[in-house]
Amino acid sequence: MSQSAELNLNLHNKQGEALNTVATELLYGGAAGGGKSHMMRVAAILWCSTIPGLQVYLFRRLSPDLIKNHMEGPKGFRAVLAPWVQAGFIHIVEDEIRFWNGSKIYLCHCKDEKDRFKYQGAEIHVLLIDELTHFTDTIYRFLRGRVRAVGLPELADEYKGKFPKIVAGSNPGNVGHQWVKNSFIDGCQPMEIRQMPDSEGGMLRQYIPARLDDNPSMQQDDPTYRARLRGLGSEALVRAMEDGDWNIIEGAYFDCWSPSMVIRPFTIPKHWTRFRSFDWGSARPFSVGWWALAAEDFVHEGKRIPKGAMVRYREWYGCKPNKPNTGLKLTAEEVAKGILKREDKQEKINYSVADPAIFAEDGGPSIAERMKGVIFQPADNKRVASSGHIGGWDQLRDRMKGEDDRPMLYCFNTCHDSIRTIPALQHDDKKPEDIDTESEDHAADEWRYAAMSRPYIRPQETTDEDKWDYATDDDEIDNWKTA
Repeated sequence: MSQSAELNLNLHNKQGEALNTVATELLYGGAAGGGKSHMMRVAAILWCSTIPGLQVYLFRRLSPDLIKNHMEGPKGFRAVLAPWVQAGFIHIVEDEIRFWNGSKIYLCHCKDEKDRFKYQGAEIHVLLIDELTHFTDTIYRFLRGRVRAVGLPELADEYKGKFPKIVAGSNPGNVGHQWVKNSFIDGCQPMEIRQMPDSEGGMLRQYIPARLDDNPSMQQDDPTYRARLRGLGSEALVRAMEDGDWNIIEGAYFDCWSPSMVIRPFTIPKHWTRFRSFDWGSARPFSVGWWALAAEDFVHEGKRIPKGAMVRYREWYGCKPNKPNTGLKLTAEEVAKGILKREDKQEKINYSVADPAIFAEDGGPSIAERMKGVIFQPADNKRVASSGHIGGWDQLRDRMKGEDDRPMLYCFNTCHDSIRTIPALQHDDKKPEDIDTESEDHAADEWRYAAMSRPYIRPQETTDEDKWDYATDDDEIDNWKTA
């Protein structure tokens, strides 16, 4: 190979660790500016040039982002591979980069869950996913299922045991934040390599954090980049983008969610009204919530729960262990038995509300009819406000905000799946006033039914102008001005 056809494929130390790790399922990144995309491009080029017949699939969720981030620009494939293209070693044909030794890089996108079936027959040796949190868990699991060793050539000693392989890069946030955090971040230490069970793909999983400080070239090429990150206007977003803090969820639908809403369990007074709410699911999780309505102000561990506040004291979330957004596929009869089993015999449930869809009859008894011993009434299923109608999401927001910095909605800390899923929910791109329904929104739907069964109106905030309006004579105005 002539000197004029040499490529500049230099990587920094942290990028090199990601390139050379023995892990076969890797999440690299966390913060903005850590060099995630560049590392994946370099890895694809190096592996394709040294492993004949290698099939690499590089995904972004949207096609325009794929082209903009990976094909164009001074570090995109076209610029980096230009010497080899000119020398005839490589041909770039539409969405394929073809190497002289039979290896290929396929540039792919998968916008919606139904689009995953386009890759049903793919034999993927290396799966690269840029911005993993833009994808749902369903899409990721499907694509991971296409990663296999079929057709993989004999590997050199330095590569043995490292392929087939998945490398993903991502920042915190977006629709996939929660499942990515659950899968790669929670319950393990950064850099730790874990052998996953077959139910989780059976690969060697690792998270390698990458921050702006790990990418000297970004700091050299654009020394003002850090300042622009800190000027994003949101402290949460700055922490997520600069530090890669996965506990920060910027852009969350319920940005009014507060840790003060999560409380330690206490004995619910017998005279408080109790009720259930229910969202049906089979292939997807179902969610059952038990609620109590505070009949008076109640002090718990120094915190005052206001009269009229809703308290979620129990939940049953029908989700497979370690498989977010995957249902148990129980029958209606089995769910009903499970609900009754979880209740105290002395417990009086005043009423129950559920998604109106369970009352639909289709040539036989409805789901509601089959749930013997548990009687539901149809919930108000209104999601967003419209002319003359309140919306369920607004009801939840108003209760979360509450009065005088005290929420009107509380949740026992034993309700793990509500706490796990609701704060991470994102806005729908097409309907910003609604939640993205591709996310794990089942507990939130069930909370919405509960809130709509107990309509709540937040007190109007009094402004100075309002105070002047209330003053009807000069004496009252003078009194207000000197108060």
